[in-house]
Amino acid sequence: MASDIQRLFYGTGVALVTPFKDDKRKSIDFEQFKKLLDYTGKYVDYWVVNGTTAESPTLTQEERNELLRTAVTHNSTKRPIMFGVGRNSTEETIEALQTIDLTGVDAILTVSPYYNKPSQRGLIAHYTAIADASPKPIVMYNVPGRTGTNMEAETTLRLAEHPNIIGIKEASGNLMQAMKIAKDKPKDFLLISGDDLFTIPMMSFGAVGVISVAANAFPLEISRSVRAAFRHQFQEAMKDMFALYEIINLLFAEGNPVGIKLLLEILGLCSKEVRLPLVAGSDKLLEKMLANLEELKLVCYSERLRVSKTGQWSE
Repeated sequence: MASDIQRLFYGTGVALVTPFKDDKRKSIDFEQFKKLLDYTGKYVDYWVVNGTTAESPTLTQEERNELLRTAVTHNSTKRPIMFGVGRNSTEETIEALQTIDLTGVDAILTVSPYYNKPSQRGLIAHYTAIADASPKPIVMYNVPGRTGTNMEAETTLRLAEHPNIIGIKEASGNLMQAMKIAKDKPKDFLLISGDDLFTIPMMSFGAVGVISVAANAFPLEISRSVRAAFRHQFQEAMKDMFALYEIINLLFAEGNPVGIKLLLEILGLCSKEVRLPLVAGSDKLLEKMLANLEELKLVCYSERLRVSKTGQWSE
């Protein structure tokens, strides 16, 4: 049986964006962040704060701390919280884990070192040092498209034996690699999809859900799909994924979180603003999103609001 901590991270986690104001320094809009917490908290199973989708590399440590405090205190639905702490320096990651107030945090999401491109032996040493030092359970994050290094299945499986490493967010895009992990992992080790559109295929062979970008905008639809997969109703689970296929692809057409923030502005949830070196979504991307949403007649709010050609929501 999975531990109580591991059970917290079954289902749909949302990789929350960090809303910014349209001012010179793109300061964090905490009121919009609370709005997003309220909206997603109705449907998702847990929150991921300060992940890559949150533009964490451009945030100061003070801003990261304040985001976490806001999520912890503005949590009427009592959602578990996974907090992103990851640097390309092992020493800096450990120092952050030992100095940040992790009150209210249930687990740490930590990414493979980016830019350094360590070997598989280096990845083992890196994650082992972090897990040894962390006061909270660790979920590893393999995303070679961002880090430049893929953590191979054999490496993940070796690290899965560490008592303080409870899972992996697997975003390699390699289903054979994910299947190898699912086949040989310890029974309670969490295999979590890091790609929205691979969620149901991965759940069919052992993943326990997804850490989703799209759930910022579509928490109901993503969560409904994941719940159907848990019931082994895979055709039912794919209905929402097929419906969302085009819009999810659009989310990454100009980079993440550029696309999801543009969509969230369309939905009236937060602004499209991002921090350099990212730039806000283009008019062309906006046009494609509006056309897709209108074609879908997709209901995103429980209040059953519909999108118009102007991008404004009305009942």
